[in-house]
Amino acid sequence: MGKKFMDENFLLSSETARQLFHNYASDMPIIDYHCHLSPKEIYENKTFRNITEAWLAGDHYKWRVMRANGVEERFITGDASDYDKFLAWARTVPRIIGNPLYHWTHLELQRFFGVHELLSEESAPMIWDTVNRQLQGEGFGARDLILKSNVTTVCTTDDPVDSLEYHRQISGLKGFAASVVPGFRPDKALEINRATFKPWVAQLSEAAGRSIENYGQFLEALESRVRFFHSSGGRVSDHALDAVRYAPATLEEAAVIFAKGLNGDKVSEQEEGQYKGFTLVFLGKLYSELDWAMQFHIHALRNNNSVMFGRLGPDTGYDSINDGAIAGPLAGLLDALEREGALPKTILYSLNPNDNHVIASLMGSFQGGGVAGKLQFGTAWWYNDNKDGMLEQMKTLANLGVLSQFVGMLTDSRSFLSYTRHEYFRRILCDLVGSWVEDGEAPEDMELLGGMIKNICYTNAKQYFNFEQVLVTT
Repeated sequence: MGKKFMDENFLLSSETARQLFHNYASDMPIIDYHCHLSPKEIYENKTFRNITEAWLAGDHYKWRVMRANGVEERFITGDASDYDKFLAWARTVPRIIGNPLYHWTHLELQRFFGVHELLSEESAPMIWDTVNRQLQGEGFGARDLILKSNVTTVCTTDDPVDSLEYHRQISGLKGFAASVVPGFRPDKALEINRATFKPWVAQLSEAAGRSIENYGQFLEALESRVRFFHSSGGRVSDHALDAVRYAPATLEEAAVIFAKGLNGDKVSEQEEGQYKGFTLVFLGKLYSELDWAMQFHIHALRNNNSVMFGRLGPDTGYDSINDGAIAGPLAGLLDALEREGALPKTILYSLNPNDNHVIASLMGSFQGGGVAGKLQFGTAWWYNDNKDGMLEQMKTLANLGVLSQFVGMLTDSRSFLSYTRHEYFRRILCDLVGSWVEDGEAPEDMELLGGMIKNICYTNAKQYFNFEQVLVTT
């Protein structure tokens, strides 16, 4: 006789794991230090007309498995009705047992809406009606869902040219206990070979209120935006390093390469490494000065399907895992910052699990300065945020570093219903530590282990990011 599906002890295979989760992990607040939620929707306390809008719109995780299940695109991103799109998802869910989406779907139905029935074509009409009645009532706006999830801080992902108007308006709201702070994401400043580079530099010039005719002016404009983000509560940067490029360069060399890119000329791979390296070191010094945390998201291979990219654009489910060498260029970049005495707190993620040991061992070469966990092996990301991926990331960190200093989970999501992923993570964490106790590999000291669990779930992130010191100026 099997265990009951997703009961209160879901994923908790031992008594120790159950004690750790229920007594130490489950009630801890959430610091969501990286996500893609819309500040505008948070400010407006966006309400959702139905579960399709709340659940399926923009969720490329779900779109991918629907396509793999043979669902026509019109029922995914096309002109089908919201109910028909929901029904297509309901028909898909019974087919995806073994995929974390099966668990996440039912966790979200249970935690937010009190629905414990399995989602299927047969249960879809009842679940549609039950959930939509709640969504159209009080207490299910975007801000309400954040507070229901016990979130204290939301860190969004924002372009340096963004006005951050909604962050500032959110900071003035009465009765909203969570902080919403911007995350500085300057990818367009680094991608000198993309068609977006020259028009984005023009946008930067306008946002910074200064002319940009050379590299020195470009760096000054970037710095002004970093400091503007800081004044608006920003304490985190984020960089998508789909391929890690680094080569040492002088200011003069980087300036020549910048001029070449601004002119629309092709920049060689060597020159790209020099330009990115100098610019990232410049930004890293600023982050270090301001006590920010710098995040590198490594090894995504984006927009693989050119036909569908042309039809739907980016972030629609056509990205995958990249490969390639990261150890040498990443070590060179971190070492360049270390030589300047300006290596900031840094979190390293890779979409490729083959990089796990590279990252966990490399970051150990740059720990120090009396900062616990200064360099972090970021939580299992994107294609890895499943049970196996989370376990492998945590076990690698435990084997090669200090798991107890880990800053824990984030949502990396566009959905306000995704906070159940923190519960999923916490259950897996508690089961891992509990298994060590059951096997005699860790002491049965609940005070020691419970403190470790609380730290990973919340306290480490609270101390690492200094969000509690945020003072938004107007």
